[in-house]
Amino acid sequence: MTSYGSSPAASSRSRTNGLAIASLCSGIIGLFFLSVILGPVAIVLGAVGLRQAPAKGGAGMAKAGIVLGILALVLFAVLLAVSASSGGFSWYVGG
Repeated sequence: MTSYGSSPAASSRSRTNGLAIASLCSGIIGLFFLSVILGPVAIVLGAVGLRQAPAKGGAGMAKAGIVLGILALVLFAVLLAVSASSGGFSWYVGG
């Protein structure tokens, strides 16, 4: 039953999977901050969201979250290797 003045389309909920959205957000944020933590989170949420995609939709966002999570981990590994090969981090301050 709809109330006066409202359309049935306005009351329908979005069918996008929340886990796919969370995977995409953690993948994007993981590229810039806390990639070693948010990368695996994006991969796991994307995999679960991809499994739920036939019922709830959002397969594209789940796949993008998985790809961004893998990219965040690869970027972290490359930056770690570069910093280790160049002598590591130096906390020397002063003269």
